[in-house]
Amino acid sequence: MKRKARGGQHEPGSARQIKDNAMLVYIKLLLTAFFWGGTFIAGKIVAQNVEPYSASFLRFAVASVCLVFFTWKMEGKFPALRKKQLIPVILLGMTGIFSYNVFFFKGLKIIGAGRAALIIANNPVFITLLASYFFKERLNIFKLSGVAISVTGAIVVISRGNPLEILSGSLGWGELYIFCCVLSWVAFSLIGKSVMSDLSPVVAITYSSIAGTAFLFIPAWLEGIAFKILTYSISDWLGIIYLGFFGTALGFVWYYEGIKKIGPSRASLFINFVPVSAVFLAFFILKEPVTISLLLGTILVFAGVYLTNSGLPGFGKKA
Repeated sequence: MKRKARGGQHEPGSARQIKDNAMLVYIKLLLTAFFWGGTFIAGKIVAQNVEPYSASFLRFAVASVCLVFFTWKMEGKFPALRKKQLIPVILLGMTGIFSYNVFFFKGLKIIGAGRAALIIANNPVFITLLASYFFKERLNIFKLSGVAISVTGAIVVISRGNPLEILSGSLGWGELYIFCCVLSWVAFSLIGKSVMSDLSPVVAITYSSIAGTAFLFIPAWLEGIAFKILTYSISDWLGIIYLGFFGTALGFVWYYEGIKKIGPSRASLFINFVPVSAVFLAFFILKEPVTISLLLGTILVFAGVYLTNSGLPGFGKKA
């Protein structure tokens, strides 16, 4: 017997299914942010003994193996790329995997992590603006307000309640490199939207991960990975496996599913949960304190995500 909705009408099964699917996508995006927050903890452990390009190469090598398994499991085969898909997939690997990591580590050699994180927190702003231009996504006052509130929350968390302290100082090469990280992630997200018109999310990210791994091999080799790999500790390998599986394979697949279902601007907004989850994980694992700024930032991020996604499910409409 069907459950009655308000007014004595039966709620259509398809409507309930749309709502359930919407909730599942949001849960996956939240878990993705949690996994990516955990990469800061795992990355901190790995970075003690493993060079940046070597760590990135091993991370995506593990991810590629996991993604090949996911692809075979979900698709029932390993689809071959058509000629017109080759360049977009390579661009995904070069933007979201290779160039992002190159600019990220170059920037962190010059400026502090907090300052870099503040710049990267602007990802959703640029994705929303460019998605409205390239994909004609509607950009109204609610979405703009939600983006502003969520980014403000991320800034509060990253700066520990004092954003002016992070903003002090002149713009230099470090800031420029990190801003290139933003451009890399924006390109990764927007190119992914186009690629998934012909490829499923898992196939697209699998091929892009393989491509990115191949491009990372050369700088990793120059760092001496062939000679140093046997010196890595158990903690190093556990961190690399976490980065490869949870922080890359599973996280990227779910993030791409979110882009396909609710669009790049809405899906990318969940990235603002990453610094929040990172601080919470640092509290439980590294015993770092939970501050008032963290709690305030969390509230702002949740409020921004809710405001931007108000009026959903919306899965029945094209994003």
